Amino acid sequence: MFRKKIFYLAQLSAVGLTGYYFGLNKNADETLMVDGRSLRSMPGLPIFGTVSAATPYSDTGSDSSRISQIMKYGFPGLDHVRSYDDYVLSYDRRTRVPHWVFEHLTKEHIKKNDQVDRSKCDFMPDESIHPFFRSLNSDYKGSGFDRGHMAAAGNHRLAQKHVEQTFYLTNMAPQVGEGFNRHAWNRLEKHVRKLTNVYNNVYCCTGPLYLPRKESDGKSYVKYQVIGANTVAVPTHFYKVVVGEAPDGTLDMEAYVMPNQKIPDETPVSMYMVPPETIEKAAGLLFFDKLHRSKLNRINGKKV
Repeated sequence: MFRKKIFYLAQLSAVGLTGYYFGLNKNADETLMVDGRSLRSMPGLPIFGTVSAATPYSDTGSDSSRISQIMKYGFPGLDHVRSYDDYVLSYDRRTRVPHWVFEHLTKEHIKKNDQVDRSKCDFMPDESIHPFFRSLNSDYKGSGFDRGHMAAAGNHRLAQKHVEQTFYLTNMAPQVGEGFNRHAWNRLEKHVRKLTNVYNNVYCCTGPLYLPRKESDGKSYVKYQVIGANTVAVPTHFYKVVVGEAPDGTLDMEAYVMPNQKIPDETPVSMYMVPPETIEKAAGLLFFDKLHRSKLNRINGKKV
């Protein structure tokens, strides 16, 4: 046993010394460009850059050029990323709903297409997710909540396969149906689609929030319901962060947070505009991190 430990230690030492020797013998001036910065190699230490849209993770065989286009301005986070043919998401295995879902919209993506029929689509579990962490249709049955799309089906009309993929349960979160998913949230989705009349490209990130609430004891708690045998989390709120690229190259951002509850029909979506950094802090994500805020022309309609 003692000899075996000595052998393992010798192996580890050899690996470390080899890496150090390799580093020392590299050209001292050898550098690597990472995000436009020149970094010098150090002995035995790898250089790590940031994950960019040019290196997306995909386990579905999706077209990498399309994914790079969708994620042009960066990934909000890198937990359990799934890339489909026309949208990208990060899945939260603990809550069984997405962290975030990213879409890229143009007029072409949302215009009526007789070859696409939403009524032929079925909600289905995503079998790329381990069974321990997968949500099922049975979790929603009898719960009183809708299976609410994060990437809206109406945003993906280029092909039948695209709209069908929006019905994966990885793209769903429990939403109040009457007064929210079928009404207020739907109005926000339609508003985002209308932005394609103003902007050549619209980039939309959508997801859930679990916000604290002060209780009668004066303390704040994060509380949310779970549904079904797989304990699918019911978010307290949902967000959308949108960037539009105008024909002249200018960029505008809009950010929304809506409570997961019945909202009066007369309430305009603009009532739910919030500073984007408040969503980032609450969600633990950085939206459009490849796009410096100084490059934005307007945020929520106000000049930057």
